[in-house]
Amino acid sequence: MSKPIVAIVGRPNVGKSTLFNVIAGDSISIVKDTPGVTRDRIYADCTWLDMNFTLIDTGGIEPDSSDVILSQMREQAQIAIDTADVIIFIVDVRQGLVDSDYRVADILRKSRKPVVLAVNKVDSFQKFGNDVYEFYNLGIGDPVPVSAASRLGIGDLLDAVAAHFSAEKLEDEEDERPRIAIVGKPNVGKSSIINRLTGENRVIVSNIAGTTRDAVDTEVVHNGTSYVLIDTAGLRRKSKVKEDLERYSIIRTVAAVERADVVVVVIDATEGVTEQDAKVAGIAHERGKGIIVAVNKWDAIEKNDKTIYEFSRKIRDTLSFMPYAELLFVSAVTGQRLGRLFDLIDVVRQNQNLRVATGVLNEIISEAAAMQQPPADKGKRLKIYYTTQVAVKPPTFVIFVNQKDLMHFSYVRYLENRIREAFGFRGTSLKFIIRERSGKEA
Repeated sequence: MSKPIVAIVGRPNVGKSTLFNVIAGDSISIVKDTPGVTRDRIYADCTWLDMNFTLIDTGGIEPDSSDVILSQMREQAQIAIDTADVIIFIVDVRQGLVDSDYRVADILRKSRKPVVLAVNKVDSFQKFGNDVYEFYNLGIGDPVPVSAASRLGIGDLLDAVAAHFSAEKLEDEEDERPRIAIVGKPNVGKSSIINRLTGENRVIVSNIAGTTRDAVDTEVVHNGTSYVLIDTAGLRRKSKVKEDLERYSIIRTVAAVERADVVVVVIDATEGVTEQDAKVAGIAHERGKGIIVAVNKWDAIEKNDKTIYEFSRKIRDTLSFMPYAELLFVSAVTGQRLGRLFDLIDVVRQNQNLRVATGVLNEIISEAAAMQQPPADKGKRLKIYYTTQVAVKPPTFVIFVNQKDLMHFSYVRYLENRIREAFGFRGTSLKFIIRERSGKEA
């Protein structure tokens, strides 16, 4: 089930980043008492009670500003609003209700998304309580008094947000068609690939980066199986925006990846693999999705008998954090190898859902420990008691040990490699959870 997406919006300098950091549990956003400091959307995976969601911090909305940076921040915030399932609209009790708040409220009403109104900087309800009622004039629901800086009222706010986590997410769960997200930086040919696969020009294609303004779902049937292709775009809305398009693409990618079973990361062969490609791929990797790297425009490359091997090596080096990813060299223009994409998707999906019998798994782990002794520290050696698989999508393993801090990440990687040698797991990440148990419990 995909996680709901919650966006924090409001005009500049009302405390969005501080609230984001409190909910996310980390100082992720830059916080400074100057309007416009948070110029990028920043996202984090969060949990409230037993509910998981993705939180987006946005630049402030300044509805009528002609300032270039503020107008770009408005564009980013609008993309976040379009993408979100629930919106936290934050206002400042100390500044009171201002004209910009009314204009932001109008933007949010037009979105037709659930909105929770958070009145920030209420450090003392006795002092500011009556001032909170003024914000009923916005006409978007009951204001929730909070103080992000003092961590007051956050639970009530999250309760109000979680009340909107809803049926549309459950509907996604009931739809059992495989969902395939086509992601990548602008102008690598994502829409062209979808058009070639469907045989129809359903998605607008041009050589201007960010032509497709919204994520588009397209159904395609291959060998009797129905797939939903999610095209991520809407990377920028105005050609005058010259700044790095990464900040405009990141949340579209996060939203699409959350909904997907398998992610196809499209790379432009004429440019080669880039750091931004790695960041896009990293979003899918962090979320444990099945991953295929499709190198598009392969027809435009002059080749010899070593070209594909050299290109593969460069991709593996840049995407070294996900050596399991499947590689496919394609051309949306000629259709070269695109027919193999669905076959690879099916292989990756099978591996995402693969379960290993506990007895066989423990045999593999025991053999691995015999071949390479577990790490030790200060005379204490790691003992592995028991390993079991507890989940799929991604395959998740719990390893019970005597002392958790002795399990170095390099030894986890070693065990992962042994498991992959035995069972394959092509195209999917593996997740490991280390738990402590005493010898008697084990």
